[in-house]
Formats: sequence, C-alpha cells, structure tokens
Amino acid sequence: MRLLKIIDDLSLQDAWIVAGTVRNYLWNVLSKSNELDVTTDIDVAFYDKDIPYEKNQEIQDELMKKYPDFNWEVKNQVYMHIHNSNTSVYKSSRDAVYHYPEKCTSIALRINKGEIDVFCPYGLEDIEHFVVSPTSYIMSDRERIKLYNERQKTKKWNEKYSRLSIILAKMEK
Repeated sequence: MRLLKIIDDLSLQDAWIVAGTVRNYLWNVLSKSNELDVTTDIDVAFYDKDIPYEKNQEIQDELMKKYPDFNWEVKNQVYMHIHNSNTSVYKSSRDAVYHYPEKCTSIALRINKGEIDVFCPYGLEDIEHFVVSPTSYIMSDRERIKLYNERQKTKKWNEKYSRLSIILAKMEK
C-alpha cells in the first residue's frame, strides 16, 4: 500500500506498479513470506506523451533520493515499444502490460480515486500456481519467442521459488 501511495502522489499520467514487483510480492505471499523482497525492482509504468524519454531517469533518481530503501525502475510506456521486437507504439500503460512476455508478469496495480485498480489481462492463474508461461503476444512472433526463451534462461526465478514451473515457448513450424 505504501508503494501505491508513493506512485499515486507522483501524479504521473496512467501510472501503475507493474510486472515483477507485483508478481514477486504475490509469490512471496503465497509462499507464506508476506514480504516485499527489497532486492526486487519497484517497476513503475506510466504513460505520458509530454514527458521525454530522458525524464524517466530524473523521476527514478528523485524516487531513489526520497525512498532509498527501494530499487526504483521508472519507465514511460510511450517509448518502451522500442525495446521489444516487432512491436508497435503502445497506446497506454495497460496496452504495454498486455505486451509483457509472461502471463504472470502481465499485472499492474494503482490507486485510482481512492480505490485499488488491478489489471491482469491474462488472469491470475499462472501466479496462483507458480507458472511462468508466454503470453499470446509473445507466441505471435518467432523473434519474440526466441527472446522469451532466452529471458527464461537468464532470470533464474526457480532458484528463489522452488515451486515454479517454467514453460518455454515452442515455435510453430
């Protein structure tokens, strides 16, 4: 809740706590740890066409100064398509979350008018069952499939979460 309030107080457009921050917290809760792992990045996604790419770092640095207990990673989703193969410009933060590589990573939380908004376009089943599987977006492109499989080899999530099942993407012939 503290992190959600910090992000809400930034007054960034379409701002959410996303991806591994939420996924890992939920896996920790399901593992009876109930803690936010301080080694996990605090992934913040926002969407504002009026904020230049370089401003991400300034916002991130300011958060690091004010809240040094957390490892902040702030990204304006207007520009993030450039980091992904064969991807069009995102239309919103939700659109960006839809394009994340794993179903369990495609999750976002924010405070909106005093209520907690949850966005998880692929549902919560993979998180609940400790499964890492590719999104339909990943499966629609051979290059993205290749990058997804390489990502799974480098993340080493199963070293932290022994119950985890990682499903590699298979390319159609």
